[in-house]
Amino acid sequence: MRGVYLPGDSTAQVREYAVPEPGPGEMVIRTGASGICGSDLSYIYRGYKTHKGLNGEPAYKGVIAGHEPCGQVVAVGEGVARFGVGDDVVVYHIHGCGQCRNCRSGFYISCSDPVRRKAYGWQRDGGHADFVLVSESTCIPLVPPLTYVDGALIACGFGTAYEGLRRAAVRGGEDLLVVGLGPVGLASAMIGRMFGARRVIGVERSQERIDFVRSTGLVDDVVLADDEAVNTVLMLTSDKGCEVTVDASGSSAGRTTAIQAVAEWGRVALLGEGGTLETEVSDTLLHKQLTITASWVTSLQGMEDLTRGLAAAGLHPEVVVSHRLPLDAADEAYRLAAAGATGKVVLIP
Repeated sequence: MRGVYLPGDSTAQVREYAVPEPGPGEMVIRTGASGICGSDLSYIYRGYKTHKGLNGEPAYKGVIAGHEPCGQVVAVGEGVARFGVGDDVVVYHIHGCGQCRNCRSGFYISCSDPVRRKAYGWQRDGGHADFVLVSESTCIPLVPPLTYVDGALIACGFGTAYEGLRRAAVRGGEDLLVVGLGPVGLASAMIGRMFGARRVIGVERSQERIDFVRSTGLVDDVVLADDEAVNTVLMLTSDKGCEVTVDASGSSAGRTTAIQAVAEWGRVALLGEGGTLETEVSDTLLHKQLTITASWVTSLQGMEDLTRGLAAAGLHPEVVVSHRLPLDAADEAYRLAAAGATGKVVLIP
């Protein structure tokens, strides 16, 4: 079978691998779609030797890349009980120890065991391949009418947005501000709407991305990320600000915008990786009675709740995809993603 290897020099190589065989508690799925994540770009594609895991060693182990797979079960190992051949599944991107406090809560992403915590596409073979070996414990059903591309976006990008907005407790009739309209930002807009947000305002610096966002219909108003962004948001909200703001930009400026544009008693969700945050405390945070949360990724149960919610609402995450490429074009796909493609980039084996 074909699989994608990332040597860490800003290239992606398609190589030949043996088709895996399932062991106890394992399944083989035929990959229907596999997304490219920003962490793949930042910590593997551009160079991985300096990015360390829990054990202090390089986190990427030279395995088949891709931690956002979705597909159909084609083989099951001994003891697999919840799925059978022909079932469509979404894969949670981390396999944890199953014993630590975080794993018992379903947050495999925060597994504390440096040996048994293995992420697809990082420490074990991932989804940029024709087939991928998965643990049954990391899979949930793909609920119709969701597609393979929908499913590939759920665990990581949409799971990140879902958990952040769940903690921020977005409610009906509230205004939501999303700073940074990349894949996670667009996911936040869609999920915020699913939670009942009255209006969604976006802030973005790329005009090309702004044009793409407008074509999706996920955002009511798009504000250019310049020195007047906060004032523009206040004008759009009759000077009160938004009840909930999200930073998905991962930049210091983006986080500052999210904090300055939030309403009194508002909630701020920090979702973007990287960068720093520096802010005045008294007037900006304390006197406005703000709640600030930081969220990484949702739990396994959260992913299942999200999947059911999207299906019930008739929402398709694939609307945030701007580029779909075949597996053999992985190098081109990664170049597009690394250049800041307007939306999500997905590989279709």
